[in-house]
Amino acid sequence: MTGLEAGLIAGAGVLAGIANTIGGGGSLLSYPALLGAGLNPLAANVTNTVGLVPGLLTGSHGYRAELVGQGRRVARLLVPMSIGGLAGTVLLLRTSPGVFTRVIPWLIILGCLALLFQPLLARLVGAHADDASPVFRGGLVLGGVYGAYFGAALGVMLLALLGLFIQDTLQRLNAAKVVCTTTVNAIAAIGFAIFGPVHWLDALVLAAGSVVGGALGAVLGRRIPPLALRYGVAMVGIGLAVKLLVAP
Repeated sequence: MTGLEAGLIAGAGVLAGIANTIGGGGSLLSYPALLGAGLNPLAANVTNTVGLVPGLLTGSHGYRAELVGQGRRVARLLVPMSIGGLAGTVLLLRTSPGVFTRVIPWLIILGCLALLFQPLLARLVGAHADDASPVFRGGLVLGGVYGAYFGAALGVMLLALLGLFIQDTLQRLNAAKVVCTTTVNAIAAIGFAIFGPVHWLDALVLAAGSVVGGALGAVLGRRIPPLALRYGVAMVGIGLAVKLLVAP
């Protein structure tokens, strides 16, 4: 790794840490940097997951005030997401990513639309929808699978899902989302560290940047008005989906 490559990876880690904590999509900033450093797609993917976990942990700690009183809720969310995370880790290590990666942009767009029209959809879902809904639980499992397998914009889709089935402020839901995405990525990172082709020097440089970005993201995300957060996250997610659709 050259000094320039290290600087680019660290800088991408800072931006990815900010993006992941505020809304999601940080992988689409750091993953290309690892490809540019010469890693093949699979190695870049697993190295990216391992390198971003410290930044997600920092972001979760930064939202500790918004997590007060959400302990039981977050614990219930983590069970299906962890199951999905384990399945997604095995899926990535054992299968070709071709079909799944073609579906990813459309999943991101669906999540962005759900986030944009969250108030309307919440009324359509009805007052009886809550975090015990089988549909909600199934969505969390699928989110865990997706998050471990690739994960770009998982935060966008998860924030939309939480907003549909849980009545709370967007900032508190965002805090719960950060804990969930952190857990899924940590599960995947453990599996990749044991069985995947992780490039550890690149992962450490990325981790250093993501820690700084995670701390900054928690500060910035708390100061963004709820409406601006909703539209900002959705626009970022749509941009990432378009990037994936037009990528060679």
